Amino acid sequence: CRRNCRGNPNCLVGIGEHVWLGEIDENSFHNIDDPNCERRKKNAFVGLTNLGATCYVNTFLQMWFLNLELRQALYLCPSTCSEHTAAEGDPRDKEYEPQTICEHLQYLFALLQNSKRRYIDPSGFVKALGLDTAQQQDAQEFSKLFMSLLEDTLSKQKNPDVRNIVQKQFCGEYAYVTVCNQCGRESKLVSKFYELELNIQGHKQLTDCITEFLKEEKLEGDNRYFCETCQSKQNATRKIRLLSLPCTLNLQLMRFVFDRQTGHKKKLNTYIGFSEVLDMEPFMEQKNGVYVYELSAVLIHRGVSAYSGHYIAHVKDPQTGEWYKFNDEDIEKMEGKKLQLGIEEDLAEPSKSQTRKPKCGKGTHCSRNAYMLVYRLQTREKSLTVEVPAFLQELVERDNSKFEEWCNEMAEMRKQSVARGKIKHEEVKELYKRLPAEAGSPYDFISLEWLQKWLDESTPPKPIDNTACLCSHGKLHPDKISLMKRISEYVADFFYRRYGGGPRLNVKALCKDCVVERCRILRLKNRLNEDYKTVTNLLKITVKGNNGFWVGKASLRSWRQLALEQLNEQDEDTEHSNGKMNGNAQNKDESNEEKREEEEELNFNEDIVCPHGGLCISENERRVVSKEAWEKLKQYFPKAPEFPNNKECCSQCKILEREGEENEALHKMMASEQKTSLQNLFHDKCRPCLGSWPQETDELYIVSQFFVEEWRKFVRRPTRCSPVSSVGNSALLCPHGGLMFTYASMTKEDSKLIALIWPSEWEKIQKLFVVDHIIKITRTQAPGADPESALYTSEPQLCPECREGLLCQQQRDLREYTQATIYIHKVVDNKKVMKDAAPELNVSSSEAEEEREENKPEGEQDPDFNQSNGGAKRQKVSHQNYITYQKQGIRRSTRHRKVRGEKALLVSANQTLKELKIQIMHAFSVAPFDQNLSIDGKMLSDDTATLGSLGVIPESVILLKADEPIADYAAMDDVMQGEGGTPGRFRASGKVPE
Repeated sequence: CRRNCRGNPNCLVGIGEHVWLGEIDENSFHNIDDPNCERRKKNAFVGLTNLGATCYVNTFLQMWFLNLELRQALYLCPSTCSEHTAAEGDPRDKEYEPQTICEHLQYLFALLQNSKRRYIDPSGFVKALGLDTAQQQDAQEFSKLFMSLLEDTLSKQKNPDVRNIVQKQFCGEYAYVTVCNQCGRESKLVSKFYELELNIQGHKQLTDCITEFLKEEKLEGDNRYFCETCQSKQNATRKIRLLSLPCTLNLQLMRFVFDRQTGHKKKLNTYIGFSEVLDMEPFMEQKNGVYVYELSAVLIHRGVSAYSGHYIAHVKDPQTGEWYKFNDEDIEKMEGKKLQLGIEEDLAEPSKSQTRKPKCGKGTHCSRNAYMLVYRLQTREKSLTVEVPAFLQELVERDNSKFEEWCNEMAEMRKQSVARGKIKHEEVKELYKRLPAEAGSPYDFISLEWLQKWLDESTPPKPIDNTACLCSHGKLHPDKISLMKRISEYVADFFYRRYGGGPRLNVKALCKDCVVERCRILRLKNRLNEDYKTVTNLLKITVKGNNGFWVGKASLRSWRQLALEQLNEQDEDTEHSNGKMNGNAQNKDESNEEKREEEEELNFNEDIVCPHGGLCISENERRVVSKEAWEKLKQYFPKAPEFPNNKECCSQCKILEREGEENEALHKMMASEQKTSLQNLFHDKCRPCLGSWPQETDELYIVSQFFVEEWRKFVRRPTRCSPVSSVGNSALLCPHGGLMFTYASMTKEDSKLIALIWPSEWEKIQKLFVVDHIIKITRTQAPGADPESALYTSEPQLCPECREGLLCQQQRDLREYTQATIYIHKVVDNKKVMKDAAPELNVSSSEAEEEREENKPEGEQDPDFNQSNGGAKRQKVSHQNYITYQKQGIRRSTRHRKVRGEKALLVSANQTLKELKIQIMHAFSVAPFDQNLSIDGKMLSDDTATLGSLGVIPESVILLKADEPIADYAAMDDVMQGEGGTPGRFRASGKVPE
């Protein structure tokens, strides 16, 4: 055979044996890579591991490493490592861990210089900075913050070469110069810079970007300048003058800008041309210096999005002048045609859709992905030679020793794997030759899946498990033969000795009973269509006398489908119970759940069986069939319940039916009497109100609104709802027995939780129901006095402590929430959606649903209408609601119905207003500084305040009024940088200036 015959247990071809036959490559015996591939090549640089999204950090580290002056200054910085080495003697005795940012950089630079590894892991340095390795940060902002941190850390050093290295290498000066047009007075503000941020929009050359940066700006109109000499606002001009330039000039190309249309940052993929030599003298205020710079590095962002992509660095080796491409672990020398600085294909953008690259002359380059250009001052001095200090070299050698040990260990593991593979190779070849069972010789059945795993070296075989192919009689199932292979007894003995397992399946394991049953099922399947026609014709015959049988109408409608499912049941049971072979059985919980669902489904003729096992009393659900039709059906359903047509109905069901009818009549009578007696309680309009105390009485009684609602449900639907037997007022009282509500709160916010009762009705309630606690409100008023001077007292009295605790808990719940919904309504032309203009907003969903229920006919109000056996579940749900009410004590409807123009946002109480504005910006495309937010007439302006402290609670509606957009893109960039696109502050030693 060319491939394995799945249905033939004797076919042993194509089961994975071809891998072992013939000569085999030694590398196939192991999955261990050659450790020498991880070794650093001669005269090559060392790469850095990408920890997830730290490629932007790696590019800066490689660029700073190749700044020899910075590297030498860091090596001169005192370290606890040198003290540790001097104290301990041998650094191998104790593991050394860098403590400061400078020590991390020292150790990292030493490894980059002298490590034997192809790449090293910068996780210690990244962890010290507190960076999230899974989130890509703003690379330009990272550079600024780290340089600031490094300068602040080194400023504490005594050695001036170390202390001032950041300023010497990267710090320059420029001045903001403002000249009054009236008197000519010149105002100058000198400032330091570590990089020049150049706008690239509308430009094609780097020099054009620098010219625009230094461009003169006119201050006129509302933007006029206040002149100290003229003592008035005057027209003026303002520009930037470059006073001094650093040795290393960092030019930031502002590729990431804010797009007002989308409300997000976007990347400008325009080409910018730049030369390898840059003369800055034309841009300087003083022309008598040396300002010729050479290109030393190009930092690149691959990708079309401002929020994702990959960072790569093209950096020149200062000692050889050769260019290298640094891409995390991979470093490639750039020469010949590959020497195209700043050119990297965009990710997720086909090359056809890219803009054609402009032609560049010799010594010039064009890039659409470069976001930072680094120039070094030209000098005739020889390149600096930097040696690794002795204490750092010892640490590097220790790491190199560990690397060599790892390489030797990997090589030994490869060697051992090859030796084991050769032994297994010979063993498998010998066993495979003896695998087929010869005619007349003893044999065993074993699963094809296990044989394939045995021949697959990558997955060591588990013990043989044949339980998945057994039938209910404990023998080999006939339908599983196609998944088995017949092998010789000799090889089977070897397998069971080596791997164990079982049970063994030899020639005696074949199950004759299952074969006979399968034949019976097949015969019935073939006969089913003919029998269906026969039964259909027999059902048309009218049965006379007591010669028939009762059959459920539902069973008759679907008997053919039930018969077919029952015939296939054995196959399905086999799959469900056995699942896959060799231990990969189906989850037991899932199979048990499926079995329970199947048991819940009614079998043939069980639809007329009552709960007591007798014949059901409803004759509408059954009919009489002839004896011939019943015998045909019994062939397919031998276990179906049998009821001759002279069989009496269940006597217990008859009694229960009579009792049910009597209970329904009793409930209807009870409901009618209670409704007649308590007319005022049934109709809200007839109930007293605390806000306008009735003059005809000085006493009113209180019950919980929950009791009223449950009682009304019973009165409306006495046949569907359980009668109410007691008045549970304990929910309105505290554990000490005091009242939880004040008179004022019961007239306002707590009025939905209580119901007021007239004294005359209270007497009737006490007779009809069991009352656990009596709650009464009494009015005391002097004759002829003003009604407003009346005093109101309650029995029991108010419990001040519990009332205060309740209010505090309510306020705390409103201030301490997570993932709550609030609504933002955008105001257009000062039009607001107010609740009094839309009164339906004040109606809770539960009240509206109650109104709809009242308008329905009695039968349609009940969710269980026309459903049987649902009463118990309905009562259980109602009881659960009552328990919830008892526990909570107070339930208010705070649901808000969203109107047009609103959007729902998920917020938390500890979220700041600034973070909310960012969410609103994404939802409405309104910039944060254009947003005017207010709640209940109060403006929200403190961006650092939390929503909880500002009074924003769940279901609040915040009004948003958007200002007209302004053309200040720089301000928008500041907002976006603060949003989280930057690393923010580092969690490292030393402060970072904001």
